[in-house]
Amino acid sequence: MFCDHSGDAFIGHFSFLNLIGRIAFPIFAFQVVQGYIHTHNVKKYALRLFIFAFISQIPFMLFLSTFYDSYYLNIFFTLFLGVICLYGFDKIKNRYLGVLFAILICVVGHFIQVDYGVYGIAVIFLFYVFSKIFANQKLLMCFTFVLVTTIKYLPDILSYPIASYVYISCIIFTCIALIPICIYNGKQGPKIKYLFYTFYPVHLLVLYFIVHFLTL
Repeated sequence: MFCDHSGDAFIGHFSFLNLIGRIAFPIFAFQVVQGYIHTHNVKKYALRLFIFAFISQIPFMLFLSTFYDSYYLNIFFTLFLGVICLYGFDKIKNRYLGVLFAILICVVGHFIQVDYGVYGIAVIFLFYVFSKIFANQKLLMCFTFVLVTTIKYLPDILSYPIASYVYISCIIFTCIALIPICIYNGKQGPKIKYLFYTFYPVHLLVLYFIVHFLTL
């Protein structure tokens, strides 16, 4: 993630740092699914994500202002909607209605413009389905993830064939995240979640001030 944002700040979009950064989101999506599965209080978990989404939005917008004219909602909003999606899917007894609810949340994410949009929420839902319903089907999970990621970048590949190698590289680096995901041993790591939560808005502010200082 830091590589991704550093690439945007100092080099420009689609640099080698951005390619490395493609690895980050699938891991975040997988982690939020594990957090949802193992938390003792889903509502507090969702509230915590929402609070950090609210805290992070101004640093995120300041950071985007250094190279974009448009704004959208930061990744914590994506993770928050992902948890809402999973919670609703679990609470709705009818699986078909549960899937429709998940699709609705994806549509909401698209219209309020969360980071990664429909793709982001869909990936969270995908990892949850393969954690709870199709457990131990790692090969099928990997195939589905690669398919969904390819669909995400396909419009760009078709629209900009000259730069198609860039988007194909994004697909490849995004899918590299499947390696640590597949070798996850199911055990909890060090309890430093707030370090990761606070790192997001802090590093965005640091990058913003560095770029702002360099352009004075």
